Formats: sequence, structure tokens, C-alpha cells
Amino acid sequence: MLTPRMLFRQVLAPRILCRRGTVVLAVLGCAASLAVLPGTPAAADTIRNDQQWVLNLMNVPAAWQLTQGGGVTVAVIDSGVNPKVSDLAGSVITGPDYTGVSTRDTNPDWGVHGTWMASLIAGHGHDGDNGVIGIAPKSRILSIRVIPDRTDPHYGRYSHEQEPAIQASLAQGIDYAVRHGAKVISMSIGYGAPNGAVKQALAEAFSHGVVVIASAGNSGVPGGASDAGLAPESFPADYPGVISVGAVNAAGAVASFSSDNLSVLLAAPGVSVPAQGRDGQYWWVSGTSPACALVAGVAALIKSKYPDLPPDLVATALTSTTTARPAGGYDSEVGFGVVDAAAALAKAGELAGDPPAPAGITAAARFGGGPAAVAQPPVRPRSSGPLLLFVLLALISLLLAATAATRLALLRRTSP
Repeated sequence: MLTPRMLFRQVLAPRILCRRGTVVLAVLGCAASLAVLPGTPAAADTIRNDQQWVLNLMNVPAAWQLTQGGGVTVAVIDSGVNPKVSDLAGSVITGPDYTGVSTRDTNPDWGVHGTWMASLIAGHGHDGDNGVIGIAPKSRILSIRVIPDRTDPHYGRYSHEQEPAIQASLAQGIDYAVRHGAKVISMSIGYGAPNGAVKQALAEAFSHGVVVIASAGNSGVPGGASDAGLAPESFPADYPGVISVGAVNAAGAVASFSSDNLSVLLAAPGVSVPAQGRDGQYWWVSGTSPACALVAGVAALIKSKYPDLPPDLVATALTSTTTARPAGGYDSEVGFGVVDAAAALAKAGELAGDPPAPAGITAAARFGGGPAAVAQPPVRPRSSGPLLLFVLLALISLLLAATAATRLALLRRTSP
């Protein structure tokens, strides 16, 4: 059970903008600008009840009848994850720290944001039905630290690092995740510009069958839109192959802060989502960060059930089975709609049963509907005349063969 120390707190305005030379770096959802509401003791079953709308909106309980994510490692590339909190105990592998700062993991401002995200992916609760349960509660978390939280005592020094160094740490984190068996990478972080090293690391991840999820950004209106009416691009969400996730509320409506741009492929709950913090307490977190983590959990379910399904088909399973699809099938706020975990799993099963492409045919040949969509060469219809002639010739050939066989038998009988 919870003690009075374990209180709900609410996270507001989760976007941080930090100047990196001439480039603005947007670290989405980190623990800055926190507004802490007066805490009240909360029973653990209240947490699960408050979480139920998230699970129901994404149709997760039905997906759990097939898998809960066992056998899959999800790399959480973030500010670090506290492996000792109750709802993640035994499920976290601690990877390297690429931030270049010396903050110890015992510091209360270490791993704040990352622990929230990990609990939404792989939280398993504690003491029965107490605490937060993640979308893939039997998966494992590989924690890779590439950013410090805003409240980290060394954040000031980190904030003066040059952009290439900052993004080099992200590329290292992706490479480490791939080398150490992660099948899903969750990145609730964002940068204002692309980077060659990161792009190369992502290409390597895709070649190893790793599904990559990223938050679309918290630059939605008001005040965040560009002159063209769309929110600024955010990377890694805007790289090709990355599944970019926007946020919706409990009613399925797009969150006001969620970035509206053409990178968005999917949406998931991102307003007042219950999560466990590195302090063991429970928080309501808002932003495209939790939305990203929740979709990473669904990707983990798919990779658990169908481990060989490549990233592009995982994306197809997710985007083709959404609920609350916008008019026309797509818009730049929620992408193709809200993720449906059970339907995505069913679609993944269909895709996993597809026959492989013939040897020597590249994946590119599948675009445009695949071989089935390619028209066959035209063939002139045949009349019945040639067919009758063919049958007649066949009969004559059989008659001649029979006659020859009879004569050969007679010759053998009369020979001395």
C-alpha cells in the first residue's frame, strides 16, 4: 500500500527550450517548470483506477490476452531510470551515461523524466494491483542517459555544450541500444535540427529490426506555430522511419500543446497520465513525452509476439488500425489517429504471415502494392480453331506410336 509520502503531483508546461550556440534545442517533457499541486495521500488502487482511461482508450487489456511484452528490451534514451522504484523493480538494466556531467544516480534530481517514461512502458505495479502498470509490463527497460533533467545540479554546464557534442551523445545512445539487444527505442526528447551522426545511428537501428518511437514535440498552439501554421520540426521525430507521436486527452481530442506538423504519425494519451517518479511517488505527467512512451509499449507488445516483423511493418500495423481517424484518414495533429493496441497486434499477425519477397527482389519492389499490383503482360485471346488442331495432332501422334509399337512386337516374335 502507499504511504502518505507517496503523493500525486502534477507536471505542467513540460517543454524546455535551451540555447545551444545558434541552434535552439527542445528537450521535451523534462522536469522543468514543474507546478506541484498540494499533495494528498492516495491509495494504490486509486492510481490504477486513474490510469484505466489510458488503457481503455488504447484498447490495451484486449492486447494483453496475447502478450504482455515478455522477451523484449525497450531502450529508454532519456535522463536515466531509477531501477529501485517499486513498479520497475527487477525490470531495468542500467546502461551508460553519455551526458558528460558527474551527477550521481543517488541525487534526487537524477533520472526524473526517464523514470516516468519507463514506468509507462514496463511498470508492473507492486503488491498485486497497486501502482502503475505499463503497456508492456513484462518487457525490460535498458536505461541510456543522454540528457540531464532541468533541475540537475550540473544542468547549467551541460546547457553550454555545443550542438554537435549534444547530439553525438544521442547517436552513441542509439548505437549502444542496438548493440545490446533493444528491439524498441523510446525517445521522449527533441532537437531543433537534424544531425548526421544521429541519422546514421538510426539507419543502423532500422537495419537491425529496431522500432524507433519519438515524441512529436510540445510546440502546439498558441504561440508555437510557425508562419506556415505548423509547429517547428523536432528531431529525432522528423527523421524518416521514426514513428512520431502526438498527444490527446481523455476524450481523444488533440492536446493544445501537441506539435502540429507533418512528422506526426500517431497519437496517444498525453494529458494527466499517471506515472511513477524516481522518488517512488506518483505523478500526473502531460506532454508528447508520455504519449511516446505509451506507443513504445505497444511496439514492445508487437515485437514480443512477432519478433521478426521489421520496423516498417510494425509502423504499418500501428497506423492502419487506429481509432478516431481524422477526416480524410490523416492530419498533422493526430496523424492517422489514436493507437489501438489490440487491433495493431492483430494486423501485425496478418503482416507476419505474408510470404517473403522472392530472393533477389529488394524491399523497394514492394512499394505501390507489391507484385500483386503489377499488371501482367497482355496475352491475345485464343480461338477454338488452334486448340482443335492441337488435339487432332496429339491423337495422330498417339496412333502412330501405337502402330509402331505393334509392328516392333511382331518383328520380335518372328525373328529367329
